[in-house]
Amino acid sequence: MASILTLVPEAISQAPLWGQCGGQGFTGPTTCVGGCLLLRESVLFKLFPRKPPVSPIFIAAVAYHPHSEVAKSTEGSNTVATTLGGKLYFGTGVHNYELNDPAYAAKLNNVSLFGQITPASLSWDATEPVQGVFTFDEADALVALAKKNGQLIRAPPCISPSQVPNWVNTLENSPSALFDIITHHCITLVREPLCWGNVRVSLEIEIISLLDAWDIVVDPFTSEGFTAPVGVSVASGVDPSYIDDILTAARAADPAAKLYAWTPPGQALTSMLGEVQWLQEHGIPLDGVGFQSHFVIGSVPSKEALMANYQNFTALGLEVAVTVLDIRGGLLPDFSGQQQADYETVISACKAVPGCVGVTLADISDKYSDIPVQYSGAGSALPWDINYVATMAYDGIIAGFTN
Repeated sequence: MASILTLVPEAISQAPLWGQCGGQGFTGPTTCVGGCLLLRESVLFKLFPRKPPVSPIFIAAVAYHPHSEVAKSTEGSNTVATTLGGKLYFGTGVHNYELNDPAYAAKLNNVSLFGQITPASLSWDATEPVQGVFTFDEADALVALAKKNGQLIRAPPCISPSQVPNWVNTLENSPSALFDIITHHCITLVREPLCWGNVRVSLEIEIISLLDAWDIVVDPFTSEGFTAPVGVSVASGVDPSYIDDILTAARAADPAAKLYAWTPPGQALTSMLGEVQWLQEHGIPLDGVGFQSHFVIGSVPSKEALMANYQNFTALGLEVAVTVLDIRGGLLPDFSGQQQADYETVISACKAVPGCVGVTLADISDKYSDIPVQYSGAGSALPWDINYVATMAYDGIIAGFTN
């Protein structure tokens, strides 16, 4: 870092092209030259030619897209998905704090782009941070926004092994006690839309109609295909039976709810297929399977392989959906067009399977992507850069729904 810092004279008031204009511990000029695009490289800021100018306000490492990678498509992704694509929606995951960003809110409120939202604020750790104490304020805010826009809601999980509140880890190793806790949580959560109608909004039918599906169980299997532990202290006592317990409880809580389970690819997908077959044999309710779609540029399965995976479940009478879609690359932008092609592959596979009802992005913009935190050395993964400029990846989405 020291060698780079010496390239930026402190006497000037504006950093030069390719110079540093901010960063952790940086004491030089903090005004970025106009007409450039900011690139975060470790804790440094560098400038790339592109309009409009941006401010050096980010720290995490993420690559930004140069002018040559700006999308050419002008069609709205949700409009194309629901017309030419024949799907129910094109949507995105949302965190409430992102709504404080006017540019983010403008994208989210644009129904030509997004016809569905998945609120992160309905996860177990967000809704029951203290045992028996539920909070839905943030979820209510997103429901109100969806109602105003006429957007669908995909409700995130009752149970996800990666989103367990801390108090669960203090419980005694008692499977029966854990099952009771899980069941109580899911019943309360699935009944919450009734509160959206009766208490908070007083338009029950209208609000319920916005709720497309509940992702009841998320990632119940590890990448090796084993049952994922729920919590820490109770991990050794948990087995797949909790899946049918909470699906049954969710159906009892709201008989009209559409119940989903999520799965990542690989061996976990094979385990999920076997689990679904068992559930159906035993009369356990399940309406659909969501395909968790965190991919890497150049490593996305072929269209034919994706279609075969989707069809394994639609052949059982279930609908499927592409969920939390992002396709990550390295710290530098993808100039090759591979990310664009990969997005087109995923979208076109969903389009080709009638039972695939829609696609949900992990988020809208690289500005709020957690990819750099979760994957060291990884960068841009979403179809809008941090300045909310659509990249070539967006062209891939439009092409996937169109061709």
